[in-house]
Amino acid sequence: MLSAVRNNVRSYSTAVKTLKIGLIPGDGIGREVIPAGKQILEALPAEHGLKFEFQNLDAGFELFKKTGVALPDATVEALKQNCDGALFGAVSSPTTKVEGYSSPIVALRKKMGLYANVRPVKSVEGIGRPVDMVIVRENTEDLYIKEERVYEKDGQKIAEAIKRISENATNKIGKMALEIALQRQAVRELGGTSLHSKPSLTVTHKSNVLALSDGLFRETIKKLYDSNPKYASIEYKEQIVDSMVYRMFREPEIFDVVVAPNLYGDILSDGAAALVGSLGVVPSANVSDDFAIGEPCHGSAPDIEGKGISNPVATIRSTALMLEFMGYPKAAAQIYAAVDSSLAEDKIKTPDLNGKSTTQEVVDDIIRRF
Repeated sequence: MLSAVRNNVRSYSTAVKTLKIGLIPGDGIGREVIPAGKQILEALPAEHGLKFEFQNLDAGFELFKKTGVALPDATVEALKQNCDGALFGAVSSPTTKVEGYSSPIVALRKKMGLYANVRPVKSVEGIGRPVDMVIVRENTEDLYIKEERVYEKDGQKIAEAIKRISENATNKIGKMALEIALQRQAVRELGGTSLHSKPSLTVTHKSNVLALSDGLFRETIKKLYDSNPKYASIEYKEQIVDSMVYRMFREPEIFDVVVAPNLYGDILSDGAAALVGSLGVVPSANVSDDFAIGEPCHGSAPDIEGKGISNPVATIRSTALMLEFMGYPKAAAQIYAAVDSSLAEDKIKTPDLNGKSTTQEVVDDIIRRF
């Protein structure tokens, strides 16, 4: 679906290509679902001409509690120097401030220049409400720059946070979203199944209140859209974020590609997961122009850690999404098809989908469909 965004679709030949993948399990059930992604890659049929080597890498809150470091420099350097792509599991983020700790996935996105978080949300035919959208979230700015301060006035504490939106970052995320819209349409015209007959882009913002910051976001993307004739086939739309949430739950089938600043994109993409049953089935990828990290949308789920019942589908789909951005859409398509077939059969499923199967049983069921 998305590999052409990077203009990097690999030609298929009899030569075997070895790809090195970094594995960052992180915390909680990340240590259970990342091995599932590894098994899927190892099980891909030989027809794809792909072999994989893996490098285990550290990050997470548990690592911070042991070492005082949540994201080691060695992990970042290994990704930059040794790896073609990566999978990231989950992190346990404390709800109260822990001195010296900040989210390793947020830091990793910044250090690797992974400016886009891409989250496809698509229903399986016959299950739940019809949904077929991609949420493209700007990954490096907004309130997530984490520039905050607390001061006192009249004996009362006041906390402030900076919301940063730049023209440069918005141009990059806008172009990514527009290119994804074109690529999705190209797949439809080649016979791909979809709820949509033509491409559309919905720019989500709150510029009626945040006229300067969100105003710059919407104006920059509109200018980009208007200035390039190649985007003329895309229907351009805008939606205030609060009404976007309302319409997404009332009529999700109308949305094709949605682009949003960091905070809104985070909220919308997690909310959209409810439309297809569980965060456990929704994939994402953190991407730049030359690197991709697949990351399931769910958290570390400490309540089910160690029980062997975590849903591996989001990680398996994230593995396929990583392969798409690396330029291997045929291998990705086979993974997607196997997952969709398993979900549509509705027999082997974990408890979050009202099933009784284990993580490994789901993995085995998907692999047997290759």
